[in-house]
Amino acid sequence: MTGDPESPQISKDGDILLGGIFSFHSSWKDRQDTFTHKPLPLECTSLNFREFQFAQAMLFAIGEINNSTDLLPGISLGYKMYDTCGSIARSVRVALALANGHETESAPSDEPCTRPAQVLAIMGETSSSLCMAIATVIGPFHIPMISHFATCACLSDKTKYPSFLRTIPSDYYQSRALAQLVRHFGWTWVGAIRTNDDYGNNGMATFTETAQQLDICLEYSVAFFRTDPPKKIQKIIDIIRTSSSKVIVAFLSHMDMDVLIHELSKYNLTGYQWVGSESWIFDSQTAERDIHHILDGAIGLSIPRAHVSGMRDNEIFTEFWETLFSCTFKRSTSSAGNQKECTGHEDVTGVRNSFTDMSLMPIFNNVYKGVYAVAHALHSILGCNETCNNKILQHIKTIQFKTKEGDEVYFNEYGDPAAKYEIINWQPTGNGVIEFVTVGLHDSSLPADRQLNLQNIFLLFLMQVPVSVCSEKCPPGTRKVLQKGKPVCCYDCIRCAEGEISNVTDSITCIRCHPEFWSNDRRDACVKKEAEFLSYEEIMGALLSAAALFGACMTVVVAFIFFKYRKTPIVRANNSELSFLLLFSLTLCFLCSLTFIGRPSEWSCMLRHTAFGITFVLCISCVLGKTIVVLMAFRATLPGSNVMKWFGTTQQRLSVVAFTLIQVLICIVWLTVSPPFPLKNLKEFKDKIILECALGSAVGFWAVLGYIGLLAMLCFLLAFLARKLPDNFNEAKFITFSMLIFCAVWITFIPAYVSSPGKFSVAVEIFAILASTFGLLICIFIPKCYIILLKPEKNTKKNMMGKVAPKYV
Repeated sequence: MTGDPESPQISKDGDILLGGIFSFHSSWKDRQDTFTHKPLPLECTSLNFREFQFAQAMLFAIGEINNSTDLLPGISLGYKMYDTCGSIARSVRVALALANGHETESAPSDEPCTRPAQVLAIMGETSSSLCMAIATVIGPFHIPMISHFATCACLSDKTKYPSFLRTIPSDYYQSRALAQLVRHFGWTWVGAIRTNDDYGNNGMATFTETAQQLDICLEYSVAFFRTDPPKKIQKIIDIIRTSSSKVIVAFLSHMDMDVLIHELSKYNLTGYQWVGSESWIFDSQTAERDIHHILDGAIGLSIPRAHVSGMRDNEIFTEFWETLFSCTFKRSTSSAGNQKECTGHEDVTGVRNSFTDMSLMPIFNNVYKGVYAVAHALHSILGCNETCNNKILQHIKTIQFKTKEGDEVYFNEYGDPAAKYEIINWQPTGNGVIEFVTVGLHDSSLPADRQLNLQNIFLLFLMQVPVSVCSEKCPPGTRKVLQKGKPVCCYDCIRCAEGEISNVTDSITCIRCHPEFWSNDRRDACVKKEAEFLSYEEIMGALLSAAALFGACMTVVVAFIFFKYRKTPIVRANNSELSFLLLFSLTLCFLCSLTFIGRPSEWSCMLRHTAFGITFVLCISCVLGKTIVVLMAFRATLPGSNVMKWFGTTQQRLSVVAFTLIQVLICIVWLTVSPPFPLKNLKEFKDKIILECALGSAVGFWAVLGYIGLLAMLCFLLAFLARKLPDNFNEAKFITFSMLIFCAVWITFIPAYVSSPGKFSVAVEIFAILASTFGLLICIFIPKCYIILLKPEKNTKKNMMGKVAPKYV
């Protein structure tokens, strides 16, 4: 080492020396070096009482070990403690001093430097940045360094810091635990403030990463250091004042938090929910400085409370306190105008200030455990044989013991202890004093869903849980749409489209309902679509059914009349057998329309189309036979004609059977190849299911219709040719008119059927069947019934033959 030697602030000889590095002062006077003369030693300022307490905890542990007969018997531990003032440069110097000693001269020698370090282990530092600098320097020498308060996750990297260990958990776990805590209360829109050093930057980086995984957004993330110029801190205050988030995550050291509280108090920025790291959340000094109650209700993570029996009233504490620092504290408790000269013999036993505060016992316990870890490692080495590894660093890494209070001490492969935290809540009491209330626990060793355990949740918030979100939750029935240029926590709630739902809060997508379901009005549930088909219960179905039954009854009545007057000339004139067969087919036509009404089934779908096709062909075949009879009858009246013998009764029957059989064959082929089947039509309407009969083979359907149309056109043509034959009662006239109606109905049916939606297409088909059937019945048979019932005088053979003389008026 070159330059002036570094002298320890507190030291004591012993068989084995331990080093201690603490920041007894938290700052130093800034100066500008001119490089024209040797720089002066660092001038430290701002006495840090807390660090003295950490040093006292180390002294207490060493004293206890020296007085023990079980641990390191006959061996005394000494110590050398240095003050770094929070300076990285000074920390490196004192680390080298602990490693090398203070020899002013080095004897020339060719032998390599094999002398052991001056101390076997170093206790400290409190700050992560200082620990990183020290650990980097002493790491190559394998000197173990055990910190009680450096939590930066970066120090777990054993490739960079191989000899660093700590008795406080890594911030990797604390940062993740803070994110889980924030998410537990539904705070998705938060601000973040951190100390601009390794502790704050690394801790906040892990928090930010975990927050993103938990859908937490940071409105802002700012960093500062307590020595920053006022303008920079003022800028942070302005960011807080203009922000919309009501929750602030503060990853700050207690010294930086003290500076921030002072600035926040100037603007009375209350009403924020603070979430803090272990560095300040359990600090009584910070609570005392918060005279404007800026941090009331703060919640955060703290090292589990601990108690080391005998430490509070230990004589080492008292003696150290009264002899070494009495003047300093006497001055700190005097007013500026009444300072007295310090003699070193002042009575300070009644003084109560931050130095006598023992609220940081968990941190003291960490120092205590660190010293005992070194002692147990030394005890293990002294008890080893010659083949045992005598490197203290390796022994410290593998030790596992329990303190007198029952705390288990061990280090994992990263040199870290188990990560367990208490969840602390700041609750003001009646006299204005802040009480630190434990409201839960966090154990990182448990599964993720069981790590956070809030026990006294009712103590947390007096009125209600604060709300801090960028956008309100999207209720079921809506989905989130991100706002352009903003974080993912800022979004609009858009109603799900028809046929889509979202049944959870804050859904990012809408789920399309199953084709047989449809979204309700609130778009939060899929309801089964209404099945629609032409039923007997509805008005249209009932009317069509009534019309079909009326037509069938009407046909039966006509058949009864014809049967009763079957021997009259008008019934016998045009083959009464065909007339009765036609009436029978008309009855079937009326009744087949009923198969189109009701819920479609496999059998009803096959029956309705085939029955319709066959009965209509039977009907048209009868009409065609009657038309041919009319033509043949006229030809038979010509001299020498014997045409009727070629189209007698037998031929008429065979023609009807033949024409009908062709349709039967078409239907059989249709049903064999691709028959009609029930179908749920999900495309016609969005919110309904149309139950209909699919045609199966469209060719079969149009073949059936085409064949009916072909016979109808042939019948119409023949009837049209025979309409003016000389007969008083020429049936061809009525057949022509009935076929005209029949063809008009079915030609109109085609576009109406194709364009009608759902059950209306079925209604159109039934209407076409009924209309054409009524047309045949009325045009062919009603005139005959009129003569039979109302004009019986015309129902004679002479009148039929046209032999009655006309009457003149």
